[in-house]
Amino acid sequence: MTVEAGVSGHYSHGALERAILAALQSSGKDPDRLTPADLAPVDEFHIGGRPATVEFTAQLGFKPGLRLLDIGCGIGGASRHVAEAYGCQVQGIDLTDEYVRVAAMLAKRVGLADKVAYRQASALDLPFDAASFDGAYMLHVGMNIADKGRLAAEVARVLKPGAVFGIYDVMREGKGDLTFPLPWASEPAYSFVDSADRYRTCLADAGFTVERERNRREFAIEFFRQMQERWAQGGLPPLGLHILMGESARQKIANIVTGLKAGLIAPVEIVSRKRA
Repeated sequence: MTVEAGVSGHYSHGALERAILAALQSSGKDPDRLTPADLAPVDEFHIGGRPATVEFTAQLGFKPGLRLLDIGCGIGGASRHVAEAYGCQVQGIDLTDEYVRVAAMLAKRVGLADKVAYRQASALDLPFDAASFDGAYMLHVGMNIADKGRLAAEVARVLKPGAVFGIYDVMREGKGDLTFPLPWASEPAYSFVDSADRYRTCLADAGFTVERERNRREFAIEFFRQMQERWAQGGLPPLGLHILMGESARQKIANIVTGLKAGLIAPVEIVSRKRA
């Protein structure tokens, strides 16, 4: 099995559309009358959820009419937020075919099918012409990609000169073994957490200039503290990220919290721009 096949298999659910629609109904939502905000508990599969998406994308300078690339779009939460909030056209790609199909279904249900599109593809071999996009971003994607140099080069290829590229990934902070399973990998063979320094080097080599960087470790610890507290008091809600993480959701969260508190990892934002 290739690494990409293993990564895709890790995220595949098997009946994700049915599970999400059933959870929405259990939460008192009408699947035929949804808004993007209704989906936020389940379609923002990264540390901090919707608030993190809002803060991260607010730094990227998106304007109406831009064509953007969402790398590792998952089931489309960030792309739908960007399309709705900034009036952009967003193309999402993801390795996991089931995620792509569910993302398209949810976009149609919230009335954004004319603003977003999704396709199954690899970030290391983007199926787009050079200089196709006005900007790009990815949220919690690089942990599944070993060759970050090739990733940066591919993104640079499809971006126009001067375009922004935003990254929000879990990055390596200290030495030590991570405990698995984690939300992005059930075993070390599919986990490629790297340092912010490595990201900066790969971005520079690909023709990007880093404009700002922010470590969100304390934000992450508090986010998971509140999540675990809610789960302890009321159990798992009908609609939430545990649908995507499966039966090992509690253990995955516990393990990432251990890594955060030990100073091994932290979510980091990097905003860069392709040099003209």
